[in-house]
Amino acid sequence: MYHIQLPEPIPMIEYIFFDAALRDKFVKYAEQQGVPCTASEDSMGLVVAIPEDIPESVSDEIEGYYDALEQEQEDLSRTEGDLKRLAGFRFNLPNGESRMLPLQTNLANRLLAHFSLQEIQALFDAVADCTLNPQDEHLCKILAAREQKN
Repeated sequence: MYHIQLPEPIPMIEYIFFDAALRDKFVKYAEQQGVPCTASEDSMGLVVAIPEDIPESVSDEIEGYYDALEQEQEDLSRTEGDLKRLAGFRFNLPNGESRMLPLQTNLANRLLAHFSLQEIQALFDAVADCTLNPQDEHLCKILAAREQKN
């Protein structure tokens, strides 16, 4: 019997778009920065994924560009007859499956104002793990167990 070890999946940051032209502008910008990306469509919209392990300065530039494109999307939705805006964050289940959490736009904007996409995804990943693998312990017991490990 052969045991084949598959490579670990590369952690990705995903950006969602509701307009193909804006998505294409983002892809072109990311590629100009030397960042490979993949584009796909899912039930939430048009998704572009880039690797998480890019330099922070490049990541900041890409996030800034995405913010500008979000403003363009908002402007488009106002001029195109009050389109409803959706916001969503992708997170991972402990088994590696990926899910999208739809949120009200104002809540998503509040999160993004204070946390990076990586921090938000880590938070949602932790909630998914805790939900599927509950530990009914008090925080003081969890802290004591962590201190013993260190």
